[in-house]
Amino acid sequence: MNDFSTEWLDLREAADTRARNSDIANAVAARFTLRDELNVVDLGSGTGANLRATAQLLPQRQVWTLVDRDTTLLDAARSKLTRWSDRHAIDGDALELEKGSRKIRVIFKSAELARETADLVGGGAQLVTASAFFDLTSEAYIREFAKAVVAANAAFYATLNYNGLQKWTPHRPADNQIAAAFQRHQMRDKGFGAAAGPLAASNLVDQFRINGYVALEGESPWLLERADRMLIDELVRGYTVAVTEAGGVDEKTILAWVKVSRSGAFIGHTDVFATPA
Repeated sequence: MNDFSTEWLDLREAADTRARNSDIANAVAARFTLRDELNVVDLGSGTGANLRATAQLLPQRQVWTLVDRDTTLLDAARSKLTRWSDRHAIDGDALELEKGSRKIRVIFKSAELARETADLVGGGAQLVTASAFFDLTSEAYIREFAKAVVAANAAFYATLNYNGLQKWTPHRPADNQIAAAFQRHQMRDKGFGAAAGPLAASNLVDQFRINGYVALEGESPWLLERADRMLIDELVRGYTVAVTEAGGVDEKTILAWVKVSRSGAFIGHTDVFATPA
């Protein structure tokens, strides 16, 4: 799997939160509105941003298991969630948080998701969630993952799945060439086999529907403006590295593309929510 720094995850958190599809979020909230408590497993949890954005949609009492391979990110999640909460207490390795009217118990688990997902999902999860994760995984992983969620009779909510749509402001003739090279890089093996990349959301919807679930999808693009300049600049740097590694674009074109001062960007994502019929 790709390694993500806390700095990058911090930089994108506000844009991720803004981008979430409100119709899908409302469907999630409606699904669980009559429950008093919910057991949630968050895959590729990073610094806990998905919990911070999703907890308000869920019942008053929640138990979250945050799963990531990177223990540094799990340590950062513990720290950030403690500061985010109104009150907190430590219970062994777990955190007991209060945020508004929500009481949230958080368990931290390091795991290799490419091999251990089925066991994690089958451990009593009622909602399996992830953010900006499934575009890194493969079609085969998504197929087996969906089967595991269905076997557990759990609901599924995945936000910010990159879908390949992008537009830079100002537009330049090389944008499409750069985008094509970036897509090729996105579909390289990220530790799960050849990555689904921009096809991840459609694969998720197809697999859950094949297995008898009702699956909803909604667009959740980053709409970046001048106020997001740091994120735009970091995106350009990341694209440059990926395109250089992917090949097929000459150095002169890449250098000219990098030098353009960007005032905005549209980066497409899709949110998916799937539940037993």
